[in-house]
Amino acid sequence: MSKIKVKQVRSQINCPLPQKRTLEALGLRKLGQVVEHDATGAILGMVNKVQHLVSVEEIK
Repeated sequence: MSKIKVKQVRSQINCPLPQKRTLEALGLRKLGQVVEHDATGAILGMVNKVQHLVSVEEIK
């Protein structure tokens, strides 16, 4: 299974509460923080929901 790196690149200050909770569920609490996840359907769906706040990189 492939892995992805998710990095928070924009602030969550003016975001709706569901988007803030999605970032928290991904493990992102600070700007510039990077987390690694398996590229499952649930994780990719969460990343898609907050795609304007994060950058995604595939790990081989």
